[in-house]
Amino acid sequence: MLYELYEKRIKSGLSLFPEELCFMLSGEEVSSEPAKLLAVLQWVKEFPAIKRCIIHISTDTPESITIPFEEMAKLSAVRVSTAEKDISAGCGTPEVLIVIGRCGRQEICKAVADIAASGISPDAVTEDTIEEHLLYQVTPDFVIKTGGNHLTDFLIWQSVYSELFFTDVNWDKFRYVDFLRALRDFQSRQRRFGK
Repeated sequence: MLYELYEKRIKSGLSLFPEELCFMLSGEEVSSEPAKLLAVLQWVKEFPAIKRCIIHISTDTPESITIPFEEMAKLSAVRVSTAEKDISAGCGTPEVLIVIGRCGRQEICKAVADIAASGISPDAVTEDTIEEHLLYQVTPDFVIKTGGNHLTDFLIWQSVYSELFFTDVNWDKFRYVDFLRALRDFQSRQRRFGK
């Protein structure tokens, strides 16, 4: 009862939201509580201002990760991307991108290789050129890392101006109130975009 009142109080004070929200998780976290992905999507859907939810799952064995893909696709447009496959289903917002076992360094190396192969002169390469060749055309406003572990290098280019939020709460214990607290923290920040 007290938590419900506390949640309502936090929620009523929220007015500024990230358009693109990213969760960075480990494979172990998701394997211990895969249903949490569906719960988090339901929480995110409560805030229409959040247009995209990106979920990165860091693992060396992407084939071992099970996610509730069909259930999530009933709620939103969902895309799952690994080195071996890229599948999409569903419709609606927020758009959900789940990336399993990919890393930012590989993405940037591939972008540079693609630019070189396309014959673009080195003098003509700009930030826009690199961004056009990245696998993931996203720019998260807010990155949430559960469990207190270090970030991975996923979206290393795209998240350079993202606001970061670290919580010691592990993924399996991450509650709605923790999500609301993270959003409240985002709202309290003054974004400078590197300036």
